[in-house]
Amino acid sequence: MSYSIPPPPAQPPTVHRRGIGRRLAALPRPVLISAVAFVALAAGGVTGYLLMGDGIAEGTTVRGVDIGGLSAEEARAKLEAELGDLGTAPLRVVIGDDGSDGAGEPEIHELDPAEAGLSLDFEATVAAAGNPSLLDRILGRGGGEIELVVHQDEEAGRAALTGLAADSDRTVREGAITFTEGEPEVTTPRAGVALDVEGSLGRLREGYPAAPPADGADPADAEPAADPVPLPVTRAEPLTGEAEIEEALRAWAEPAVAGPVLLTAGDATLTISPTLIGDHLTLSADDTGALLPEFDAAALSADERLDDQLAAAETEPVEAELRLDGGQVVAASPGSNGSTVDRDAIGPAVEPLLYAEGEAARTGTVATEEVEPVITPANYRDLGIVEEMSSFTVEFEPAPYRITNIGRAAELINGSAVAPGEEWSFNRTVGERTEENGFVEGIIILDDQYTNAQGGGVSAVATTMFNAMFFAGVKPVEYGAHSFYIERYPEGREATVAWGHLDLRFLNDSGHTIYILASATDSSVTITFLGTKRYDEVRSETGPRTNVKEPGSREGAAGDACVPQPPLEGFDVEVTRIFVDDGTEAGRETYRTTYVPRDEVLCEGGD
Repeated sequence: MSYSIPPPPAQPPTVHRRGIGRRLAALPRPVLISAVAFVALAAGGVTGYLLMGDGIAEGTTVRGVDIGGLSAEEARAKLEAELGDLGTAPLRVVIGDDGSDGAGEPEIHELDPAEAGLSLDFEATVAAAGNPSLLDRILGRGGGEIELVVHQDEEAGRAALTGLAADSDRTVREGAITFTEGEPEVTTPRAGVALDVEGSLGRLREGYPAAPPADGADPADAEPAADPVPLPVTRAEPLTGEAEIEEALRAWAEPAVAGPVLLTAGDATLTISPTLIGDHLTLSADDTGALLPEFDAAALSADERLDDQLAAAETEPVEAELRLDGGQVVAASPGSNGSTVDRDAIGPAVEPLLYAEGEAARTGTVATEEVEPVITPANYRDLGIVEEMSSFTVEFEPAPYRITNIGRAAELINGSAVAPGEEWSFNRTVGERTEENGFVEGIIILDDQYTNAQGGGVSAVATTMFNAMFFAGVKPVEYGAHSFYIERYPEGREATVAWGHLDLRFLNDSGHTIYILASATDSSVTITFLGTKRYDEVRSETGPRTNVKEPGSREGAAGDACVPQPPLEGFDVEVTRIFVDDGTEAGRETYRTTYVPRDEVLCEGGD
């Protein structure tokens, strides 16, 4: 803003001059001196004002930045340059009016001012500095520190605070007692805290931006305030106190795991350890804050850590033994019932003993149940076990390992009962061929050559089983032939097994229960299926050998690891299974097998 003063008239009227002179002359001397001084001062002020123009008053600062004497545009540019970084610095906050959320050490959070809807309004700040009036300038008023104007987008601020609340809010935590390895562990109560979003908006605005830098420091180097901005919260206090926790420890927690609970099951005893008890027992606060025990009896009953004890306490039923007598199926022995622990009753039996003192008071009983065998002399005919379905015998050259391993496998298979729709598995029935399971080392085929390994010779049992299955007319599920042909087996109709790699399995699709007889001598193994024939007859037709390949010859491994191997050609062959009913063909299946050549293996010192 500028001002202009008109020049005086060339010949001022004499009357005005004399009148003024008379008035001035009439004034008391002190007043006259003051008036003259005021006129001189005013004249100087007007002159200074005219020279200064419309700039901001000298001495005006904003956060230590001097903008005195600058135009509004110059002042805004200077503030943006020197204080712009201050406005973008993260704003540190802490949950709780007292700088803590009541959970010990305060957790400091940082908010991005832009995301929280906070910004510095330099234009409004400069406008707030304003232009001093003529009188202010004449009297030397104006200048001084001006507050930064802060703009707040409350909608953005609420959104940022709501996100912070989602990360920091917590519900009230009542006291509780849990157990670790049978020892009580106390969960201390804690107040619930929820951020007061509306109340925090003003706190953000007041705490933004960070504190000004120290005297003499560059404003752009300002660090966040030493103390974070405390944000208000609402609290919910827990009902559980120390007295309730102490009482629960004395009355419930400590007695429950003072020792094991013992349950007798027939002739066996189950030991329910403090660890098992504690893993299924908790003490939680009720509506009044009192800690009461909650025991999950069903979960204890189902705990797999009881499996070994239950297995030791149970007895398997013994199936009735069946045999053929003159072509008729008869019962050779009656069998017997087994027993099992009523697993669902374990937890309920433990619960009333939890808080008793002393071994005698912590001992109880658990119910057992009888388990009947699947096959009894009274029901085997009703199950359809009425005739021989098939029988097959494989002969082998006697050898100690063969006699042991083949006899042991036959012993484990004998008496197998396979219900309609169920699968039978060689590996599941016989088990792993280990010394503990009754098997010894013998010759097997590995990587297309003979070698020594545990369980050698059981392939004779697998081949016998495959043929009994084949002629019984049931469905093969998994099988595999030897890699090269072995002369004592029917070509294309033989099988081998390997623990963990290859199994022999069939599905009983005959519609009736199948009972398996297995026996061995020192030179043969026989497997017979008893049940109800599905077909009048099952035939086998073997096709010619094709794709014949001649074997090679090579040196075997050094030392005792070498097993000599005679040569034999490799070939492909097809075997057809034909089902016959009422004298006519009812269906057929073709099995294709490829045998690799059996190379000759020569051992050092051999023929």
